[in-house]
Amino acid sequence: MVDPELIEECRNGNLQSFRKLVGISSAFAFPVAFRMLGEEEAAKDVVQETMITIWSKLKKIRSSASYKTWLYRIVVNKCYDQMRKRKALKETRADDKTWALISNHISDEAPSHLENRETAMIIGLLTEKLSPKQKSVFILSDLEDLKPEEISEITGMSRRNIKANLHFARKNIGEMIVKYI
Repeated sequence: MVDPELIEECRNGNLQSFRKLVGISSAFAFPVAFRMLGEEEAAKDVVQETMITIWSKLKKIRSSASYKTWLYRIVVNKCYDQMRKRKALKETRADDKTWALISNHISDEAPSHLENRETAMIIGLLTEKLSPKQKSVFILSDLEDLKPEEISEITGMSRRNIKANLHFARKNIGEMIVKYI
């Protein structure tokens, strides 16, 4: 994913190389943050915070091979922090009109590309009742196509816990879809 020389240049304080690294890293970090948080601005904030963390702790990375996993771990943890802050504020519930919109998108045989807001709303509603762990495992596995080994390294969960969280996440999402469609 990332050239080892680029990481080494960043470790030596080369800001131009870090700009390149930010460009590469953001392409991986933003989709995960956006899917977990469901808000474009919140996801951008998490990506920005992630890049600051990377800059300050880049010297601790063991190898360029583990960089992607390290990046995902930082993003997921920052999303957990955001989710905890939100939970402390207020929960929202979807109304019938919102579920009808989701139903229309899911039932299309050849769906077009959805706008960011629609995508965020759908993912947010389908994952709102999931625990943060279930949500992160579901997103990393089913939306980001990561392998259980990578998810384990990112989340710190055992493969058994990943499998269980993924099972319950899929079950809960399936039940919500059936209930509202």
